[in-house]
Amino acid sequence: MGKTLQDIQRKDLLQSQGFIDDEWVGASSGATFSVYDPATLDKIATIPEMNAVDVDKAVTAAHRAFQSYKKTSARQRARWLRKWSDLCLENADDLALILTLENGKTLAEAKGEVIYAASFLEWFAGEAERVHGQVVPPANLNQRILTFKQPIGVAACLTPWNFPIAMITRKVGAALAAGCTTVWKPAGETPLSALAQAVLAHEAGFPKGSINVITTLNTVAEVGEALCKNDLVRKVSFTGSTRVGKLLASQCSATLKKLSLELGGNSPFIVFDDANLETAVEACINAKFRNSGQTCVTANRIFVQKGVYHEFADKLSKKIQALKIGPGTEEGVNVGPLTHDRAVEKALNHINDAKKHGGQIVLGGSSVPDLKGYFLQPTLIKNMNRQMLTTREETFAPVVGLYEFATEDEVLELANDCDVGLGSFIITESMARAWRVTEGLEVGMVGVNLGMLSASESPFGGVKHSGYGREGGTQGIEEYLHIKSMLINVAN
Repeated sequence: MGKTLQDIQRKDLLQSQGFIDDEWVGASSGATFSVYDPATLDKIATIPEMNAVDVDKAVTAAHRAFQSYKKTSARQRARWLRKWSDLCLENADDLALILTLENGKTLAEAKGEVIYAASFLEWFAGEAERVHGQVVPPANLNQRILTFKQPIGVAACLTPWNFPIAMITRKVGAALAAGCTTVWKPAGETPLSALAQAVLAHEAGFPKGSINVITTLNTVAEVGEALCKNDLVRKVSFTGSTRVGKLLASQCSATLKKLSLELGGNSPFIVFDDANLETAVEACINAKFRNSGQTCVTANRIFVQKGVYHEFADKLSKKIQALKIGPGTEEGVNVGPLTHDRAVEKALNHINDAKKHGGQIVLGGSSVPDLKGYFLQPTLIKNMNRQMLTTREETFAPVVGLYEFATEDEVLELANDCDVGLGSFIITESMARAWRVTEGLEVGMVGVNLGMLSASESPFGGVKHSGYGREGGTQGIEEYLHIKSMLINVAN
């Protein structure tokens, strides 16, 4: 029997209201929506369906708080962030269970996300005290020129359902470290994780109004537009689809607010003939099956050089067959459910399209009728080609499609033949090739001989239609700052 929300030890982490100006509040309209466990389809919570009126209240509270919060010392902000990080780790088991029950990922993955999320708070605690300006050598010797950096203002942080804790801390940690106040808009599928983080951030000591959480599922378009068009919001950070990112960019144009977008990907995973195949298979499993294939940098197109194509496919097939599928709360499960029914429908569409264009289904290829939730069999398809939907779109599911290639130049052309460029992976024993291919790929991030791209100290983001701006690393805090120059007349 799997765990339920009744097994949460710290009950105050389970909140079912929004959070505005240090108060837990319902929607101004009184409307609500339901949250479901994607593994069982059981209803687990009722949450306020907030709207533009609630956005205005949250933004007003954040703007009011900003007038004093921006004057706090970087060291004080760092202490609050470190305390929040510590609280995440102290409550990791409860946070992981909440996350698993609303998102579906396994408890082991969920706990890993909690630790990953806490690392961003710790990282930005350090970055808070490393925001430096410059003294600029002047051409006019009667002047002195210097620059300094200041917080931009109220930051709206719009987060996705696939990493509902880590995407909060990656955005909000940077904003609060910079001296900005925040309004959070978590995904409607996974609001409980964000609300639990608000509990811990409040406990860590962040001042009244610096943290506000707007919950919504069906009024998400109204809420997003209200945040983008509110002139008191000076920064919007969004992680999600390219389609929605473009819409938000157009809505932000009226107020010319600063915007960072981490959007869709179509990550190539390239295995060369000289690869260590054990490394290649392990990296592919990590890059493809983490969170049931629902990550923005999941390996979407697996390119394998001719010399090792069949051997790699055989080894990978054996690994996939060993994966256990089931509810994330059950012992030994490797692959949980997808987060909603639309994801299953899209994945099956991709599988059927591959079959229609000559793809060979080696493993899987269908849903799991014995399980109640949104489950899909881990699937392996050979003989992939350019005509297939997976070539052009993210599958966002545990579906592996293998493409064969002959030369380095060919695979670079294939990998770059898409309108997005977020992440990519290279498996090779040649460092010379690793450098060449990394430089030739049109992406924001490259993993060499590994299957994960995320670290708090590394900048995360893409190019082309994958958006702009970076999160994490030394660059992450810069997204919430503006530069002011000061020119001084020193002539007698």
